Amino acid sequence: MLAFSRLGHFNRFHRDARLFLVTTLVAGAALSLYWIDFNLYLASLGFEPATIGLVATVASVGGALTAFPASAASDRFGRRTVIAAGMSVSILALVGLLLSEALPLIIGFAAMWAIGQQAFMVVQAPFLAEHSDPEHRNELFALQAAVQTVTNIVAAILGGIVAAGIGGLLGFDPGGPDTYRLILVIMTLLLVAALGTVALLSDDRPSRRAVESPLRAKPRARKGVRNRSRFVRLLFPGFLISVGAGQVIPFLNVFVQRKFDLDLTSLNALFAFTSLGTVAAMLTQPRLARRFGQIASVVIVQGASIPFLVVLGFSPVLWTVIGAMAVRNSLMNAGNPIFSAFAMEHVSPSERATLAAGMSVLWQGGWVIGGAWYALLQATLGFEAGYTVNFITVITLYSVATTLYWTWFRDADRHKFQERAAPT
Repeated sequence: MLAFSRLGHFNRFHRDARLFLVTTLVAGAALSLYWIDFNLYLASLGFEPATIGLVATVASVGGALTAFPASAASDRFGRRTVIAAGMSVSILALVGLLLSEALPLIIGFAAMWAIGQQAFMVVQAPFLAEHSDPEHRNELFALQAAVQTVTNIVAAILGGIVAAGIGGLLGFDPGGPDTYRLILVIMTLLLVAALGTVALLSDDRPSRRAVESPLRAKPRARKGVRNRSRFVRLLFPGFLISVGAGQVIPFLNVFVQRKFDLDLTSLNALFAFTSLGTVAAMLTQPRLARRFGQIASVVIVQGASIPFLVVLGFSPVLWTVIGAMAVRNSLMNAGNPIFSAFAMEHVSPSERATLAAGMSVLWQGGWVIGGAWYALLQATLGFEAGYTVNFITVITLYSVATTLYWTWFRDADRHKFQERAAPT
């Protein structure tokens, strides 16, 4: 019933917001397959975990360097143009990865993929904020995140099954690089389809907006950051989370595969299963935000996720790891769309793209730091000891970040409740 209740808001969303949900559905499938299978593809080529960490780190640097230019370009040329350009770059990167086995080329094309994805991702929050009404914004952000998660589940299951099935017919080794190349082909086709949905979005170039409605073009003008301390508070906790996530999440597939010796189909199914609860949690989060406040709802779910991260990192039993992954993913990710909506509401329209770029830069920067730390630990301490230090670090950083959210923003919930209670 909850899902249908949330989906009932669909017709209340703006046309471009509805189309963007479709774009998220298709492009998100490609992104999901990349995160689940790309590191395993590199491992199948014979690269060591430290080298895989290097590839991820360089790619994160490329993505981080793209955020502010993409933000500025979206203000100048329109969000749709930047989204289309980002997808086009990602498609070219996948073609390059399909044709390359040399490490320098793989690093370059992985960075190119990150650049394209960053251009797409950095304008999502401003785009959704600009194509939604305040009373429906929490639901739109939550539904977009839920659509992405559903896509992750379907892509993880079908991607592994289809690739393994076709690979079997062609006589490929199930764990060999040719099977993973089939997944890269599937990703390419998905992004081409997503690019077609982007073409259906309204032309939002500032020059076009100015002709249609001069008042609508004004918010895109850059006026700088008015309240720098607010920006720091909105950005810093997410940076701490990204440093923690960057040393574990991109390599979680390698961790689980090596620890429990799972094959491709089982691993993809595992990651799909652990995402099931995330959908329900994300769709429930707007109701939780209305009941307790946006920040309180974020703190509740993120704080509750930390004990399950302990189980994930240190349990030797597969079924407990699966359960911990499912609950942790659900709780930790449920608060993200609500905080994104909160952040977009607490800056001016002209600052939204800058804030979104800052979030992306710090997220990518955190993953650079986390990825480099992961590679160093793997090279010096080895698999088990390295992951032990990684998990202790991520647990500490998540705890500090959640505390900062509550310390810095709890008054915002109180003020909003007071405004609602005030007579009109």
